[in-house]
Amino acid sequence: MKIMEIEGGKKLTGTIRISGAKNATVALIPAAILTDEEATICNIPEITDTEALCDILKELNVGVKRASESIIINPEQMENKEISEKFSKKLRASYYFMGALLGKYKKAVMYFPGGCSIGARPIDLHLKGFEALGAKVTNEGNKYTVEAEELHGANIYLDIASVGATINIMLAAVKAKGKTVIENAAKEPEIVNIATFLNNMGAKITGAGTSSIKIIGVDHLGKCFHEVIPDRIEAGTYVIIGALCGNPLKIDNVIPEHIDSLLSKLEEAGVILEVGADYILVQSGENYKAVDIKTAVYPGFATDLQQPFTVLQTQSKGKSKTTETIWENRFMHIPYLKALGANISVKNQTATIIGPTKLTGCEVVATDLRAGAAMVVAGLTAEGKTTITNVEHILRGYEQIVEKLTEVGAKITLKEI
Repeated sequence: MKIMEIEGGKKLTGTIRISGAKNATVALIPAAILTDEEATICNIPEITDTEALCDILKELNVGVKRASESIIINPEQMENKEISEKFSKKLRASYYFMGALLGKYKKAVMYFPGGCSIGARPIDLHLKGFEALGAKVTNEGNKYTVEAEELHGANIYLDIASVGATINIMLAAVKAKGKTVIENAAKEPEIVNIATFLNNMGAKITGAGTSSIKIIGVDHLGKCFHEVIPDRIEAGTYVIIGALCGNPLKIDNVIPEHIDSLLSKLEEAGVILEVGADYILVQSGENYKAVDIKTAVYPGFATDLQQPFTVLQTQSKGKSKTTETIWENRFMHIPYLKALGANISVKNQTATIIGPTKLTGCEVVATDLRAGAAMVVAGLTAEGKTTITNVEHILRGYEQIVEKLTEVGAKITLKEI
């Protein structure tokens, strides 16, 4: 087991370069098996989720080569096998192999995926989409079999603008006969990145980034080269850290419009920001004003930034409110913030934060990926030593977080116990 120790109260100066987007990478790797040739993806983050997906590729006898920040995927010798539970349970995004295998072979067999326990995360929208394309879904316990004699285009309306379902249906539909239309599709930048990747292979997808995506099925997908977009959640997390500890802190390799909702709330609170074409310079300040946030699907305030942002609210003057509308268990970081000294109460899906309060280091737990990020932000802000356990969650989504923070002046170590 690994723990993270942070000596808080240090001012951070320098530049942090943002890595490739986790939420794009975890779909791009499964999507790559749809090619009939070879796919090269660059700007791949070295995180444990990437390793877990590569393990699944190897289980399917797919050629995988890593070179610096790139990955070369060659499915020419691929075998469509059952994906074992030992791999699928490591991360929720393993379910993208369902859509990719169904699209390529008309059959996918795998166990229900794992991931963070942040609430009920059913895959019924994915399965309904597969059925609309002509597939039959059966399950025995935790194992799902999705198969079709032929996949055909369909008009599919998503009850919720689900990122996972939007991507999975795209993967299944790119080789289906005829036209597929996904209505009420999710609009996240990662979806645009994945559609671009598929189009680079030869797919015919239009409308990605809007609520209506159209896909014309093709018979062949070929060789391509693709770059992962910068991680907007990682960028947002470090911008929040800069607002609390920056002296100043430059966040580089960013697409600022991807985190507009965060930047507007930081400016409302009084944070000093300089926003460039591909960077954000942020300076910590005093007398931040309390602001309310409410999570929403993109382009609204990202649920993945809600937990780190709560730490800023503990240092803002007055009463702030955070309302979570996406996941019902996204306040598991709150008891640990209170242990550090925060004044927070939760009723239903709204947290009320009274600030500013002094945070003092203690032992806390990373209950999930973004709660873990919140503990890092809090540990850097608090006086004294903060020890974070269960840090495997953090390492799933933040490439070289210890090294990046150490380089700008943080006193942070990762230890094996």
